[in-house]
Amino acid sequence: MQQQGQSDQERRADKSFFGQPRGLSTLFFTEMWERFSYYGMRAILIFYMYFSVTKGGLGFSQSTAASIMAIYGSMVYLTSVIGGFVSDRIWGSRKTVFYGGVLIMFGHIALSMPLGKIALFASIVLITLGTGLLKPNISEMVGGLYTEYDNRRDSGFTIFVFGINFGSFISPLLVSWLGMSVNFHLGFSLAAIGMFFGLLQYILGGKKHLPSTSLYPSDPLEPDDAKKLSIRVGLGVVVFGLILLLLHVMGSLNIDTFITLLSIIAIATPVIYFVIILSSKKISSTDRSRVIAYIPLFIAAAVFWAIEEQGSVVLALFAQNQTDNNVLGFTIKAGWYQSLNPLFIMIYTPLFAWLWMKLGKRQPSSPGKFSTGMVIAGLSYLFMVIPVSLFGSSALVSPLWLLGSWAIIEVAELLISPIGLSVTTKLAPKAFESQMMSMWFLADSAGQAVNSQIVKFYTPDNEVNYFMIVGLVAIVAGILLAFLIKPIKKLMEGVN
Repeated sequence: MQQQGQSDQERRADKSFFGQPRGLSTLFFTEMWERFSYYGMRAILIFYMYFSVTKGGLGFSQSTAASIMAIYGSMVYLTSVIGGFVSDRIWGSRKTVFYGGVLIMFGHIALSMPLGKIALFASIVLITLGTGLLKPNISEMVGGLYTEYDNRRDSGFTIFVFGINFGSFISPLLVSWLGMSVNFHLGFSLAAIGMFFGLLQYILGGKKHLPSTSLYPSDPLEPDDAKKLSIRVGLGVVVFGLILLLLHVMGSLNIDTFITLLSIIAIATPVIYFVIILSSKKISSTDRSRVIAYIPLFIAAAVFWAIEEQGSVVLALFAQNQTDNNVLGFTIKAGWYQSLNPLFIMIYTPLFAWLWMKLGKRQPSSPGKFSTGMVIAGLSYLFMVIPVSLFGSSALVSPLWLLGSWAIIEVAELLISPIGLSVTTKLAPKAFESQMMSMWFLADSAGQAVNSQIVKFYTPDNEVNYFMIVGLVAIVAGILLAFLIKPIKKLMEGVN
C-alpha cells in the first residue's frame, strides 16, 4: 500500500501501468464494471418502460418514458453533490466509492425482479444514490494519483475514460440481446452481476495500490458543522415534502409535475453550489479566480451533455422507430446502437492520447478544446436533419445515419469529457476537491434536466426543427466560448 504523505517524486516515478501509476489500474477496472452495469441497464430501460405489458414492458407512454429517462440521468449526477460532501467530510473517497457500488448493485437486483413499477422506482432511488457516491470520488481519486504539474494527467484521464467506455461498449450488446430477446429482467440481472465484479476488483486492488489518504476525509466534519447540516437537511426534506403536499392538494401531483420539480432542483443546485464555494473562507484568492474560470466551462459542458445524453433517449427512439434494423437478413437490436458511443471513443482515444502527449505544452488550452468540441457536437445533430428531410419521419432509414451522428459527437466528447475531468481536478480548491468533482457531474445533471423538458417536443412532426435547433444552440455556444478563451486562461492562474 502506498503511504500517506507519499512524495511528489515517488508519484512521478510510479509508471507501472502503461506509464501511469499502478493505482490507475484498480480505478480503471472498477469503473469499467460499474459502467458495464449502468449502461447495460440504460440500453434497455426506455424500451422496458414504454413497451406494452404483453411485450414484457410497463406500458408508459413514449413521451413519459423519455422524460423519466432524462430526469433519471439528471438525478444520477445530481446526487454526486452528496457523494462529494460525504467523501470530503465523513468517509473519505475509498469508503464512499465502495458503499456507492453496493447501492448500485442492489438497484440492479431490484430491476431484475418482476415487481413492475414499484421495482422500477426503487431501483431508480438506489442507483441514483449509489452512482452519486461513486462517480465523483473515483474520478477525484484518479486526479490524486498525479502531482499538480504532472504532464501525464490528461493522458491518464484519457486512459481512464477508455476503461469507462470499454465497459459501456460490451454491456449494451449483451444486456440488450438477453433483455430484448429473452426477458427484460434477465438483462437487468446481468447488469447486477457486472457491478458485483466491479466491487470485487475494487476491494482487492484498493488495498494494494490506492493511497492511504483516500481512507480519510480531507475536511472532516466538526460536531458544530454536523448539527448545522442536520438542521439544513431536515429543513430541505420538510420543504420538499410541503411542495409535494401542495401539488397534491391542488390536484397537480403527477409524473410530469414531479419531473419538472426535479428539473428545477437540478438546474438550481449548481448555481447555489458555486455561490457557496466562492463565498467560502477556506479558499484563497487564487482558488477563487480558478473557480470563476470554471463557470463558463461548466455552462459549455452542460450544453454538450444535453446533446450527448440524448443518445439513450432521442436517438434510442429513432433507432427503434425510424431505422431499418434488418441488414442482410440480420436483425439489429435497438439497444445495440448504444454501443456506438463507447465504440467510437475507444477508436478515437489512442489517437487523442497520442496527440496530447505529442503536443505536450503546445497543445490547445482546456477552453480551446471545449469550444471546438461544442461546435462539433452541434454538427452531429445537424447531420440528423438530413435523413428526416430527405425521407420523412415515417420512413425507415439506413443505420448509417445513426452511425455517422455518433461518429461526429464522439470527437466532441474526447475534446470535452476527459479534459473536463482533468481541468476540474486542477482548478479545485483543496477544501473542495471531491465537491468540485461533483460540480463536473452537475453539468451533466443540468443538461439532462433540460432534456427532461425538451424531449417532449421530439415528435414525428417536429423532428427536423428539433435536431436543427438543438444543434445550432451548441454551435453558437461554442463560438461564444471561443471569444472567452483569453480571459478564462487569465483567471485560471497558470493552469492549462
